[in-house]
Amino acid sequence: MSLLLAAAPFRALAQTPAPAPGVTPAPAAMPAPAAQQQELNVPQVSDSEKKTVDSTGALKQKEYGPTVKEVEVVYFNGQPSVNKTVILSNMRTTVGQPYSPAAVEEDVKNLYATGLFVNLRITDEPMGDGVKVVIVVQPKPLIKDVVFIGNSKVKQSRLRKEAKTKVGEPLSEHQVAEDQQKIREYYLSKGFNNIQVTYKIDVNEEANRAVVTFTVNEGDKSFIREVDFKGNTAFTEKELRKIFKKTKKKNWLSFINKSGLYKDDEFKEDLDKLKEFYQNHGYIDFEVKDTQVTYPESGDIHIAITIFEGIQYKVGKLELDGETVYDEKTVRKALTMSEGGVFSPKGLDDNEKAIRDLYGKKGYIDTEIKVERTANVESAQIDLNYHLAEGAQTYVDKIVIQGNTTTKDKVIRREIAVAPGEVYDSVRVDASKKRLENIGYFEKVDITPEDTSVPNRRNMVINVSEKKTGSVTFGIGFSSVDSLLGFVELQQGNFDIANFPNFTGGGQKFRSRVQYGLTRKDLTMSVVEPWFLDKPLSLGFDIFAHQLTNNYQTNLWGTDNYGASVYLAKQLTPFWTASIKYQLQQTSLYDFDASVPVYLPGLYQERGTRSESGVTGTLTYDTRDSVFLTRHGEKVSFSAMGAGGPLWGQTNIYSMNVTATKWFLLPYDLIFSVNGGTGVVNRYGGSDRVPIYERLFLGGSRSVRGFDNQQVGPKYDTGEPAGGLTDGYANFELTFPIIDRVRGAVFYDAGFVDAKYGEFTHIGGDYNSAVGIGLRLNLPIGPLRFDYGVPLKHDQWNGGSGKFAFDVGYQF
Repeated sequence: MSLLLAAAPFRALAQTPAPAPGVTPAPAAMPAPAAQQQELNVPQVSDSEKKTVDSTGALKQKEYGPTVKEVEVVYFNGQPSVNKTVILSNMRTTVGQPYSPAAVEEDVKNLYATGLFVNLRITDEPMGDGVKVVIVVQPKPLIKDVVFIGNSKVKQSRLRKEAKTKVGEPLSEHQVAEDQQKIREYYLSKGFNNIQVTYKIDVNEEANRAVVTFTVNEGDKSFIREVDFKGNTAFTEKELRKIFKKTKKKNWLSFINKSGLYKDDEFKEDLDKLKEFYQNHGYIDFEVKDTQVTYPESGDIHIAITIFEGIQYKVGKLELDGETVYDEKTVRKALTMSEGGVFSPKGLDDNEKAIRDLYGKKGYIDTEIKVERTANVESAQIDLNYHLAEGAQTYVDKIVIQGNTTTKDKVIRREIAVAPGEVYDSVRVDASKKRLENIGYFEKVDITPEDTSVPNRRNMVINVSEKKTGSVTFGIGFSSVDSLLGFVELQQGNFDIANFPNFTGGGQKFRSRVQYGLTRKDLTMSVVEPWFLDKPLSLGFDIFAHQLTNNYQTNLWGTDNYGASVYLAKQLTPFWTASIKYQLQQTSLYDFDASVPVYLPGLYQERGTRSESGVTGTLTYDTRDSVFLTRHGEKVSFSAMGAGGPLWGQTNIYSMNVTATKWFLLPYDLIFSVNGGTGVVNRYGGSDRVPIYERLFLGGSRSVRGFDNQQVGPKYDTGEPAGGLTDGYANFELTFPIIDRVRGAVFYDAGFVDAKYGEFTHIGGDYNSAVGIGLRLNLPIGPLRFDYGVPLKHDQWNGGSGKFAFDVGYQF
């Protein structure tokens, strides 16, 4: 055997890693098949012949060696637990190819990388004018069973979900050790702070099978009873406990929000927040000296935190140099942390940002700021010296957009607050970045200046990473208003009505929804162009069709309604929006109860079909911090509608409506809201009445809770709601956090509906009211509202028993 080939097995063995703990290793020298003691006839090839030229012109070394005649797999323990095909598919060495020691070394690495083997070796022996390759492998044991011992408070099925070690897979002690930690972390998350988990691996070498046993010592579930602070003088314990958002004492809601559970990683996060809190109040030398977690009694945890506050530093002298674009007074005025104020790292960052924004407004985007700090412990002051290097004023040369494969350039450009040739205003650039992020078309938005060949001019490079903007949703829902229904909805937030067949990239909004329920059927489709004529005008149109059975509003008739509308909206200021809408619709009342002509002769005239052509103008003021979960702000809306007359149609009516809501954020994330509204509707011209479907109704989950839908107000003799021409209502609600995405609520509602136009005498006391409690779930599928209200004041048609209301939608 040549020296070249004889060396291959030794190189292969050099790659063999140490056997996994808990698994019986192979003998140091695995028996190899007897090799014939003869030297192979290896052809002599010159160096020039060993080289060839590939398609790129680069030289590469040819592989020369005896041809592989056979590849044999030998299982060391006789158990072929790894299929031969799996072994050969992970090797370069194959029958018919030249034998290569380098390929053998790579094969050894690849086979170990599969994680299927404890030990292996590749040898060779002569076979005629070629070579036979022998692969001796010792596969890892297969897992026969995974056993849990000692768990009584957590089911085995739950623990198996935490463990990735599965029956039938090759044994990996590394994975078993990870599973041990996962099981422990799961117990810790449930409050078992004294949990101990160990494991044992038993291997049957003859069968090459392993049993993994996890032994669990659960201990008792423990909750935090006390969190004490020592060494604090600047702040009370009550103030410091508020900083600990995750490490809290057990309270009466612990069974829901899991407060009181001790988690080491969350405790460390709270300690970091404590340090940040102190330093932002000037205590730069703050330290956590010691933390002790003790278990004074079974099930109780006591946490003691010893801190060193140090002294509170304030800003001493504040000096500036290098400013020429602005005078010193202007720069000082922009700073939020000035002489005599409390010094903090956050204040230092805020000052730097204030200077950058000040200079950035004029295009000095290369301004460099260096802050020299000098601390004086005796005076508890830190002197600050800001050294400014202003650089040159920069202008925008070009706006370069990259990364948009679907969205049109103009959709992006119209959100940019600067234009080519203007000063490179970094503040307006940042605002543009936020606007692009808020339109919801992109995963990521980066705006960077790029050098050009023209001095003091930079390209503004906008790099976007697009995301999917369309969605199809479907489901089944239920509410106390709409009963049981199913729906399918298609939305595209980046729609383009002119881009057939993809219909994407134009920045328009498209929505289509089909809804089918026990009491109602709906079809709606809408398209909105937010930049009509490339101006900040929203132009939209809707097509709709609704069918309400005689079980929806009343038991006396059903309603069909279909039509279309078009509207134009303009944002006047960041908070004020005005819109005007034209709507043409046709409404039919059908399926009247046979007794209607007998006891309700006036209502009988409502049957049939009536058209309505009307214009509605709306003015809205909105300062909400969020439309999903509003914590502070207000929303006020006023609308006026006129139908018929010069607009034609068979319905001559007009109406006015005003609503207002104010939100207050209170301590402990309590949110108090006050909501109210009033409206009137009346006929004019040749009309003798306001159609019943245009009258005003209250009651139910969307107005006055504690009453059935539309049951507040005038009734027919049978008790069916007749609607009115004037209404008014008010809602007072306080919500409080329970757990993430879940809030509780208490509320008081009141309202009235009068049959006469402009009649508000009910405000003096003749109104319906109710109190109740509720639950708010902010789920990925949408917000859910559960309310239970009990009437305090009601008329003869409404009893005093409580009413449950369930609804889908955002808060008032």
